[in-house]
Amino acid sequence: MSRLNPTLRGFLIIILIAGVITVLNLQIALNSLLLIAQIAFFLAIAFFLYLLWRDRREEISMWSARSRVVFYGAVVLAVINLGISILTAYPAGGLETLGFIGVFVACGYSLWRIWRQEHTYSY
Repeated sequence: MSRLNPTLRGFLIIILIAGVITVLNLQIALNSLLLIAQIAFFLAIAFFLYLLWRDRREEISMWSARSRVVFYGAVVLAVINLGISILTAYPAGGLETLGFIGVFVACGYSLWRIWRQEHTYSY
């Protein structure tokens, strides 16, 4: 088994796991584990954003009130968008997916614009 191509060995392991799940009718358990993994992924992203904020909160506190509101609003909107997509069946496809991606693009653009506006080093 150790002399097999690693890619082939990986595919055989995946096929074996899929076969066990199908034969033992473990789809409900697999769906439960997938939901737990999605929630853990969401919490990991939220924790990462918290760590980024904690490192730069003093700098952000010196920005104008408008910049802080737009910056924090964009972050909160992106987190809510991601949270809704993980906890529900959103986006189901089509225009919902376009809207989902559009919210992230708008939030990213807002964050980038505010960051560039507050980081001008010209005199």
